[in-house]
Parts: sequence; C-alpha cells; structure tokens
Amino acid sequence: MSVQSIELKVVSKEDVARIRDWLEDDEIAEAWFGRYSYGDSAHLAYDPLKAISFSEKKWKEVFEDSDHMIFSVYSGGEHIGEGHLAVEKSLGDGQLSVLIGRKDLWHKGFGASATDKMIQIGFQQLELFRIWVDVPEYNKNAINLFKKFGFIHEGTLRQSRPHDGARFDSVIMGILKNEYVGKLDAHSTDI
Repeated sequence: MSVQSIELKVVSKEDVARIRDWLEDDEIAEAWFGRYSYGDSAHLAYDPLKAISFSEKKWKEVFEDSDHMIFSVYSGGEHIGEGHLAVEKSLGDGQLSVLIGRKDLWHKGFGASATDKMIQIGFQQLELFRIWVDVPEYNKNAINLFKKFGFIHEGTLRQSRPHDGARFDSVIMGILKNEYVGKLDAHSTDI
C-alpha cells in the first residue's frame, strides 16, 4: 500500500461541483455509493446537485454537522476526492467512505492515505469505538483496501445494491479502536 501525501480540507462549493461532475461518470458513481434504483448516483449526507445552490444556513447545517464529518481530499493543492465519516455518537461508531474522483489517480495510494487520515480522525479526535464501511461486493479493490487496514467482515446486506441491471450484496466491514491501535503498535515494532 503506497502512501501519498494528501490533505483534508473544508468542503467548498467548487469541490461539490467537482463531486457532482465526477458522479456523472458511471464507473466513479459505482465505486462510491452506486446508484439508486431510479438511476441517480447515491451520496450520503447531501445531494451534490442540490448542494451547489444551498443557502449559507443550509450549507452550514450540512458541512458543519458534527454527525457528518465531510472533508475534501487534496493533493498537491488539487481537489481529488472526498472523505465522509457519518458519526453515531450514541453508539460510538462511524460509517466511513472515501472517494478519489480522479480516475487517473486510482490505485496509486491516494485512497489509502485518505482512509488512514479519516480513521485517525475517527479514533483519535472523535474517540469512536468502531468504524465501519458498506462496500458493494463488486468493488474488490475497496474490500481489499479495508482488509489491509484491519477491517473484518461483519455481515452482508443481501442484494442491496442495484448495478448493471442486477442486484448485488453489500459487504459490511468494521474495525474497533483497540484493533486499530494494536495494528499500529505491531507496525511500530517493525520499524
């Protein structure tokens, strides 16, 4: 897993416009949350098509909401993706999602770097107990990425994802804070 230099920044309207444009590409939309059964690309916390015209009040409600930590992923001063942690404070857990919207940067470590930073925010800053992901079974690259971070298979949502005219399962994977810290400790002794 190569590590790339990334930075997590506050989301701007220009970033949301890029997310909207990226999600028009079927391959990107399917790698992110897929599409709803009626065809629109799925997105948690906000609709990129509508967010462009949010009032300042609505913008703050969405992008300054402590239950939805949303960041723009930047590298070299350029917006390349989005990270999202949907926090359930009462349970001490959060659903993680990361999108690298630039396909020319896929499989080059940017998603891994963004995932690592988002996990750190979840466990260190927000003091979550558990972080989990919901990945379509056909996104093998994402499943393998999360396995490398120590996420384990916790369950399956049967045929929850429409894709290419068929229905596919979603793989639910999770990692507990003590598992993540233990993995970090194991790596630090290797250095």
